Amino acid sequence: MKTNRNTTLRLLRILLHTFSLLPILVLVVAYLTNNLTVNPIQAATQRTGDVAVILLLLSLSCSPLSNLTGFSAFLKFRRPLGLYSFAYAITHMLLFTWVDFGLEMRYLLPEFLEKRYLWVGLPAFLILLTLALTSFKQSMRALGKNWKRLHRLVYLALLLVSLHVAWAVKGDLFNLSGDVWKPLAVASTGLILLLLRIPPVSRFLKNRLSRNINLSQTGT
Repeated sequence: MKTNRNTTLRLLRILLHTFSLLPILVLVVAYLTNNLTVNPIQAATQRTGDVAVILLLLSLSCSPLSNLTGFSAFLKFRRPLGLYSFAYAITHMLLFTWVDFGLEMRYLLPEFLEKRYLWVGLPAFLILLTLALTSFKQSMRALGKNWKRLHRLVYLALLLVSLHVAWAVKGDLFNLSGDVWKPLAVASTGLILLLLRIPPVSRFLKNRLSRNINLSQTGT
């Protein structure tokens, strides 16, 4: 039984790393073969941002999945997924500030003042940077109970990311106009994951899941 569990865990780790690294490999191949649209920098910036958001949501899903299924190994994937998310986020940021604008403040500052999606994108990135730097065991020991409080800021980052995506694609989340499907998917998924962390909701769903599994096993 333990051997099967270890095998499953190894397989899941392989899938995690493969899934996380595949987008950057596809991006590099697309760039080298001139298949990254007519505006490769913009395309690469958008793709790395999208992957960062997806991995962030997957990282946030680990705790609810562990609570609902009782498979505690899901918790082992939370940190690597979060760090992969940050890796894509910093790539996203560097493509915009360095590759596209050459780190020239005379160009970046007017862009920042003009584009509101940058107003929320920057604090979201700073939160993710803080969480990445404090995601290791040494930081957990040093911060004690404050570590959990600090890492709850990930949901604020997710809210800011939702606005960043909505404004970047010129969608209006509040009036549901324009290109809103992507930011709406991010915001709604984040809200569901947040609700799943509420103890009464988590207990209710866990009991229902256990009951359904027991009923299916007894055939009644």
